[in-house]
Amino acid sequence: MEINFEKIIDYLVELATSMGLKLLAAIVLLIIGCKAIKWLRKWIRTSERLNKIDDSLRSFMISFSSVVLYIVLFITIAVILGIPTTSFITVLASCGVAIGLALQGSLSNFAGGIMILLFKPFKVGDYIEAAGESGTVTEISVVYTELLTVDNKRIVIPNGTITNSVIENFSAEKIRRVDFTFNTSYDCDIEEVKAVIMDVLQAHPKALKEPEAFVRLSAHNESALTYTARVWCNGADYWDVNFDIIENVKKAFDEKGIKIPYNQLDVHIDNK
Repeated sequence: MEINFEKIIDYLVELATSMGLKLLAAIVLLIIGCKAIKWLRKWIRTSERLNKIDDSLRSFMISFSSVVLYIVLFITIAVILGIPTTSFITVLASCGVAIGLALQGSLSNFAGGIMILLFKPFKVGDYIEAAGESGTVTEISVVYTELLTVDNKRIVIPNGTITNSVIENFSAEKIRRVDFTFNTSYDCDIEEVKAVIMDVLQAHPKALKEPEAFVRLSAHNESALTYTARVWCNGADYWDVNFDIIENVKKAFDEKGIKIPYNQLDVHIDNK
């Protein structure tokens, strides 16, 4: 039987040309698709039309849409390369089951992200404490939440961990109460001490007039009287008010001659 090498060569050339064109189309689509997804992410992040959307929802949209679009892109490339759709979907489904079993924690984190989005225990820009960490929320993605600490460290916490822990949101309410305790000597006049502390609270420019400030004697300790003081301020002013009033009360005590006692130990010697 005579082998027709010309037909074989023509077939191989045709096959190579066909596969080459498919491969070239797949590469072009991959490049264009990746650039389009990056552009979409940037548009969602910066578009003025989406300014009314909550920052937390926008962050989640960016993360979720990226995952979905990349999956669609790779399926389309597989179809262009001639991979049978039914076979590809079957393999993808099998892989999905296997990956799902292997990544139960990630699926839990994804569910946690949905819960955060729906119930909104916090949003981007809030200062929170959760899962033993605290900081300002900078991003809420599909599977994790990013915090920026006060000393500029970035912390990434899985959403599943956050939703299963106690969340303390310091930014949920517009105003916050600042609590203080001050100790003075038993020799100091109670009413004078209360008046001095109240004057300092009311004089601070960032302290709110309503609700009213509060000062009362709260404990008789072994070597000092303890006063509890409370004042309200806007959430963003909390630390300024806290540190300023601690300093200003000490200065006011010094001016008025109000003594802050040290811990004392009386030793009695029996000469018998």
